[in-house]
Amino acid sequence: MLQEFASAGVTDVVVSPGSRSQALALAAVALERAGGITVHVRLDERTAGFFALGLAVESGRPAAIVTTSGTAVANLHPAVLEAHHSGVPMIVLSADRPGELRGIGSNQTTVQPGIFASAVAFVREVEAPTAHGVEASTRQTLRELVRQTVAAAAGHTGQPGPAQLDVAFREPLSATLTDVEGVPDDAIDLDFARRRVHTGLPVAELTPDDDPATVVIAGHDAGEDAERIAWELGAPLLAEVSSGARFGRNLVVAYRELLRDPEFGGRVRRAVVLGHPTLSREVPALLQRADVEVVTVRGAGADPFDPSRASRLVADVRVTGRTAPSHRAWVGRWVAASRSALGDGDAGPDLGAKRSEDRAERNRFLKDEVALRRRPVDRAMLAEAVWGVTWPHDRLVLGASQIIRVADAHVLGKKIRVHANRGLAGIDGTVSTALGIAAALERTSAAVGTTRVLLGDLTLLHDVGAFVTGTHEPTHRVQVIVGNDDGGAIFRGLEVAETTPPEDMARMMTTPQHVDVERVVTGLGWEYRRAATWGDLERVLTDPAERVVIEVPLAD
Repeated sequence: MLQEFASAGVTDVVVSPGSRSQALALAAVALERAGGITVHVRLDERTAGFFALGLAVESGRPAAIVTTSGTAVANLHPAVLEAHHSGVPMIVLSADRPGELRGIGSNQTTVQPGIFASAVAFVREVEAPTAHGVEASTRQTLRELVRQTVAAAAGHTGQPGPAQLDVAFREPLSATLTDVEGVPDDAIDLDFARRRVHTGLPVAELTPDDDPATVVIAGHDAGEDAERIAWELGAPLLAEVSSGARFGRNLVVAYRELLRDPEFGGRVRRAVVLGHPTLSREVPALLQRADVEVVTVRGAGADPFDPSRASRLVADVRVTGRTAPSHRAWVGRWVAASRSALGDGDAGPDLGAKRSEDRAERNRFLKDEVALRRRPVDRAMLAEAVWGVTWPHDRLVLGASQIIRVADAHVLGKKIRVHANRGLAGIDGTVSTALGIAAALERTSAAVGTTRVLLGDLTLLHDVGAFVTGTHEPTHRVQVIVGNDDGGAIFRGLEVAETTPPEDMARMMTTPQHVDVERVVTGLGWEYRRAATWGDLERVLTDPAERVVIEVPLAD
């Protein structure tokens, strides 16, 4: 079975240890020695699921996850849901009891086929073999089943996402393996490109409007096409930080403020939407207006983004015609207003004073420089600092914390790879996802890049298991940057905070905590740095340490 997966283009198998799945696990490591696949061992299934998600996000290929039976399978559910809603390919190989042991109260036995309900469209059972060896006809049947599974996960028969093979085993559960071959000679390589081609949906042919009133909205995973479409339409580009389109001359960073402004958002009459916007209320409000035509490019996720339930769903957009000076003026107004709304930021010490012949001016520069380096770090400073040190050969992963919204509101255009689990925007699995991204990046990239994770303290605590790695597993070049505000700051912005007693809000929503992050992560074998000031942060972000957690106490 695993040889057939390798033959179909699957390169990674993630294993969590277990008894019922031992044959799959031992076959996987034997096939790895033969050069067929790469095996990753994670100690628990929840982190294994998100690790596999990260592998697929970076490589575009589904990773297979091997689990034992019972609750082990259920622990994959959060990652399976995220894969389903974000359209990331994934293959679950769940080991199971044979049919005669089901329904009689056998140990560690439940109904595993269909356990993920509608989140997994392709589910097949593989019965336990009744004889030794594999007949040629059985091998052919198995090959067809494996290729169907991979094709389903990759989106060849519908939306890309998770698929499940539930594989039954009778005792004895494994045997000695000898002479294991690698990838068969008749291997195929399925097309794993993340496509936006959907049967039955048209390609929309759009022209620049006569009276410019179009915006292009790029939500999570929109891709670089959004920037091109905005340029060809002569439209402002409202691109979220994890869109893959946060760059270009049409980019409008302060889009929230401008969408609320009648002189900008009020004048919009057409919106072209790509990806999955999740970071603002202003975007859904715009798309629900009766006077706005909405064209939505169907993404890879389970559901189209259609707040009004009336948008024009299309497979792709093709722009015909040319823009006019009026379009450049329309875009220019948005871009200029965005820059004005952002302001100059903290320009820092006056560099002219540093070069001044006046001693007092030079002294003023030195005092300003010292004051800046001693300044406590707030969320905007943290987001901008991490964004500033991240380059195209790096990867940046953002947690579902307040920090992703702050980054979306402040960081400027830059063509870098950014990921966030925005399918369901859950708080769990962020570090595990980043480790999977790092593992795939380091195997396929010629440049030595760093995978950075920027998250809040509660998001970190939800995935502490990610820091636990078996001693036989390779380490990865990862920086985990924790903006620590002792609790869930994201809830402080909810309307309920204005009417709820502070003590109830703290206990039931923001849940302040005082975990000693240093002791936790160093106890699990990671290095630790603390950056309480801007000067500390600049220094530790360029630290060459490979596995490091950087804790940043936040000033706001």
